[in-house]
Amino acid sequence: MALFEADHLQMRFGDRTVLENITLRFGPGELCGIMGPNGAGKTTCFNVLTGRYKPTRGSVRLDGEDITGLPPHLIARKGVSRSFQIMNLFNDFTARENLLTALPAMRVRGFDMTRPVAADTALEDEAESLLGRVGLAGKGELQAKNLSYGDRRALEIGVALAAAPRILFLDEPTSGLGSDGTARLADLIASLKGQLTIAIIEHDMAFLFGLADHISVIHWGQVIARGAPDALRDNEWVRNSNLGKLL
Repeated sequence: MALFEADHLQMRFGDRTVLENITLRFGPGELCGIMGPNGAGKTTCFNVLTGRYKPTRGSVRLDGEDITGLPPHLIARKGVSRSFQIMNLFNDFTARENLLTALPAMRVRGFDMTRPVAADTALEDEAESLLGRVGLAGKGELQAKNLSYGDRRALEIGVALAAAPRILFLDEPTSGLGSDGTARLADLIASLKGQLTIAIIEHDMAFLFGLADHISVIHWGQVIARGAPDALRDNEWVRNSNLGKLL
């Protein structure tokens, strides 16, 4: 049984259909890719899966539970985290503070920053563990705005991981990264593989094909191909498209 399932999703904005009959399956511990040209509907698909949009038709299930149309904060509480194309960090907070504010235990206390977190060693230890997990050990005192772009991307993933999700959605994680930053991010995501389910939208085909267990190709709002990376390399549409030229 898949951990996360979407069946026959349709998303319309007025008279414009952006998604049509999208069906996806993400299994426990799998790393799943979504690829397609600009404007294909990939980010809209993520927004439906994570509750930002309610689909016009179709259903979304997490571990068998229907979560279709639930607001994002309730879906997040059930174990779904995501990143965005445009990073969403507290720039004037330190890296450690960004992680602390994302921890469920901190949310329970209502983000009361007047209570000394330093006295709560469990929270501090958890934040330090997350810093190390995403390759930011020793950088906890740096303000997010002063981190390198690659470190900011890593911190964003750390913030998403702070909620201990069952599934992590990453939207264009390599966007804006150079070759070194992309290689470092690939190592980070590879280290997470198998620990939780990961779904990635990505334009960097070499990055995606090197990590994913299977990939769905979305074009004109529909899934037109799916399979393991090796199978998709032989797919006629992929080979004849601009995406295929990047492999």
